[in-house]
This record gives sequence, structure tokens and C-alpha cells, in this order.
Amino acid sequence: MDPLSFDSRPTLQRPTLVLAFAGWSDAGASATTALRYLVDNLMGKKFASIDPEEFYDFYRQRPVVRLNDAKVREIHWPSFDFYHGAGIGLEKDFIFGIGAEPHLRWRTFTETMLRFARECDAEMIVTLGAYLDEVLYTRPVPLTGYSTDPKLMDELDLTPSRYQGPTGIVGVLTDACRQNNVANLSLWASLPHYLNVSPNPRGSLALLLRMNQWLGLRVDTTPMERAAADFQAKINEAVNADAKLSAYVRELKKREFEQ
Repeated sequence: MDPLSFDSRPTLQRPTLVLAFAGWSDAGASATTALRYLVDNLMGKKFASIDPEEFYDFYRQRPVVRLNDAKVREIHWPSFDFYHGAGIGLEKDFIFGIGAEPHLRWRTFTETMLRFARECDAEMIVTLGAYLDEVLYTRPVPLTGYSTDPKLMDELDLTPSRYQGPTGIVGVLTDACRQNNVANLSLWASLPHYLNVSPNPRGSLALLLRMNQWLGLRVDTTPMERAAADFQAKINEAVNADAKLSAYVRELKKREFEQ
């Protein structure tokens, strides 16, 4: 059975495939929140999905029971879904893929994702992520990334990631793009590890603003900006009320000043 299924085949014009995976590569749910925000604002329509049977451990990520409008119980399985969003004022389209990081058969999942990109004639695969690091919560959210196009790194003013260590499905997919000569950009928000709060709208906003800038999207980020401001105010209160946390933040500021 083919794990990739299409509900419809929309006509796509020079599409860019943008992906976010809940889980290990999504600190503060920043990436998935940002992508769902884009789907909602661009009125994305679901048109394809990857069946979860081969790739998800339902013991680790259980299906959910919900009541429908008729009060009948329905099972909602984990899945990876694709949405089509027409570019606003642009001569191109966007495909948004959102779901949980798979637990099983990563190489097969990656091959399926690349096959989907080929069938849709995607010009580029963009992955969004977020990770925890020693960064100051009072500063703008730092963005790092990687691209197969060095000029794109300069255009986006991204600090190249120097991370080495365990990786997630985003790292595997990025490497597969490199090996298969698929244009790729991986964009990451760096969040303070000492404030591991989810969701973190500051991380989502940073990703959204950079996507708006690069892709020329005309997405209103005002609601996300308000959410980020409210979040920042609550974090300020929490840090000020915690003597140990305040001392740690002061130490981080001192290190930054000395560098």
C-alpha cells in the first residue's frame, strides 16, 4: 500500500514546499505553530497526506477519540498532512506540510517526502524548526539555518548552524535533499533553554517574519505579535520573581558582554 495519498490534485504554480514536524525539532511548538498560522491565513486546503501506519508508533503517540457534530465517537489518527495555499500577490504557490516527527522507518518516510515534492514539481523544500540554547530571552530570537544555496544564506542574513550531534527527521531530510540535488532551506529559531515553555509565540513570530520577508508573503502577523508581547510580559514577571533564574540571566548577559 502506498503511504502517500491525494484527496485532489490542485494546479500548482512554481510551488515551494514548507514543512514543520512536531516533536524533537520543535521547541516551544514554534515551527508547527508558525506553519499552522500560515495555513490559516492563506486559507490552505488539505489535499494530500502520508498514512501513519508505517511510520508512527501508536503506543508512543496514541490516536485520539473525539465526538463529531452528531455526537458519534470518531478516531483521529496521527498523520502528516499537506495543504495548498495560493500565494497572495505572488506568481507562485505554497504547499504546507504539518505533522509529528515519525517514529519509524525514517529513510522510507524521507523517500516518500521527496517523491511527493517531485510529483508536485516543488522548486524548493523549506523546513522550519526550533531548538533550546543559551540565549537571552530579552534579545530578539536568533535565527540560524542551512541552505544548499550559499547566496540564499546571505540574502536571509542567517548564521550557519555549527551543530553536531543527534539529529531528527529534519536533519535526515536536509541531507537527503543535498544528496538528491533538491534545493533546500532549513530555518531554525533559537530559544532559551531555561524557559522551556510551550507554546512560545516569540519563536513562531521570528520564523513568520523571516518567511514573510523572504517569500514576500502578505500575511498579517499582528495577532502573533500581540501574543508574543503578552508572552514576553509574563516571562519578565516569572524571571523577576525567581532569584536563581534572575541570577542566571545576569550571568548570561555578563558572558555576552565579555565576548
